[in-house]
Amino acid sequence: MKFTMLESGVLAMPRADIDTDQIIPARFLKTVDRKGLGQAAFHDWRMLPDGSPNPACPLNAPGAAGAAVVIAGANFGCGSSREHAVWALLALGVRVVIAPSYGDIFRNNALRNGLLAIELPGDDCALLAGAGGAIHVDLQRCEVARGGYRFRFTMDAFARHCLLEGVDALGYLLARSPAIAAFEAGRKS
Repeated sequence: MKFTMLESGVLAMPRADIDTDQIIPARFLKTVDRKGLGQAAFHDWRMLPDGSPNPACPLNAPGAAGAAVVIAGANFGCGSSREHAVWALLALGVRVVIAPSYGDIFRNNALRNGLLAIELPGDDCALLAGAGGAIHVDLQRCEVARGGYRFRFTMDAFARHCLLEGVDALGYLLARSPAIAAFEAGRKS
């Protein structure tokens, strides 16, 4: 799915070191199908032991439903390399995570699966999380804005291209099949 611009509500989760087991607990990793993983996202934070919603969890706050942007603390997605964490966030409806830093494997999994992982300094994240109103994310201009604050971000050019085009690395290569075939044909002569 192409990503160019997004306007959304925000889920502020300023805690540092949110690991992939918190994003999706290991007991939900019994599938390679992405279906239903959104219900498992942050399960142990969202639900109380009796199965009822935890009112202290930002995901259960009034107005949280439909928010496609998470603003988190440093080292978001640290821990194991489970790709299911990214799938669970996407299935939950999250399209963007903004944090001061990421677990390296999580950031790569995010960008390869269509989840925009924006890295901003902690103070900028705090300002965006505390500002009111919708957040605006513009991938073409590499800009994020909310409540009078506007910040530019940088990211890997290839990942940005793939997100803007709505393709993964394989889709990128397949779109260039005619050029690849022409190159190969030229090498044979």
